[in-house]
Amino acid sequence: MITAAALAILALVCAVGAWRFTRARWTYRAPHVAIVLWQALGVTWGLAGTGALLAYALEPYGQGVLHGLAAFASAAFDGGYGPPGPYDLPRIVALITGLTALAVLVVVLLTAGVQTFRARHRHRTLLALIAREDPEVPGVRVLDHPGATAYCVPGLRSQVVVSAGTLKLLSPAELSAVLAHEAAHVRERHDLVLLPFAALRRALPWSRLVATVQYEVSLLVEMAADDVARRYCSPRRLATALLRFGTAGAVPTPNGALGAASSSAAVMARVERLVTPGPCLPRGVRYSIVAFSVTLTVSAPLLWLVPH
Repeated sequence: MITAAALAILALVCAVGAWRFTRARWTYRAPHVAIVLWQALGVTWGLAGTGALLAYALEPYGQGVLHGLAAFASAAFDGGYGPPGPYDLPRIVALITGLTALAVLVVVLLTAGVQTFRARHRHRTLLALIAREDPEVPGVRVLDHPGATAYCVPGLRSQVVVSAGTLKLLSPAELSAVLAHEAAHVRERHDLVLLPFAALRRALPWSRLVATVQYEVSLLVEMAADDVARRYCSPRRLATALLRFGTAGAVPTPNGALGAASSSAAVMARVERLVTPGPCLPRGVRYSIVAFSVTLTVSAPLLWLVPH
């Protein structure tokens, strides 16, 4: 019972922490660190929430969640479904709910991954047919479209794509800033960062908290790419490029891709941050947040192993 209570408290702490975290603005000062903390909160919440139900349901086995599941599977294989002692209705309900929630999270994550990879494969096939190379922007695929768009298709065969409208809209310096931003998405595999949160949104489409979390993580990913891009270009050039995209009415980014421009509110937050950057988060604070994130991530799996 102690393990179930500890996991339930941990899940509640993650939920409350996520709600408070969505209102924090220090995250804009250190987006990479904030992304690590968001990932830790998401993983821990999922494992702690399902683990609390399973720990309570499997308490009669007295061997912890993982060993309890193994004992339950062994008993089911032998023709029985319970331990030697009594197995009441609340524990049966908790077991069914916990296994169902765990299965839903895993299946939704795998489904989101497969759908995203298929969308990218279809888009790469389409790009091979309609996109062209341009000697003025080597290594970039150009679409003959009058609208403004710039995005990357991540993966093992990643591609950065811009439209002919973008080449006309942006100055050479602004274009270089946008391409540096997209290259940062590709190098840091931000698509893998966003995938679990998109899957969680599919599992809980009715949750306003999950929707807010997905928006915040998406914004932090864009800010992280901005930070990498500003090492190779002027931040003001990137800011003006984003504003040009906004005024020109950027073409929506295809499914599975990461675009330079997002919603108007997100673009304005990024522009303000690029033009008037705040002070960096102190190194000691950043290291402390990363250490806390690692500890938080490890805590739930360890509690799965602790005997009841």
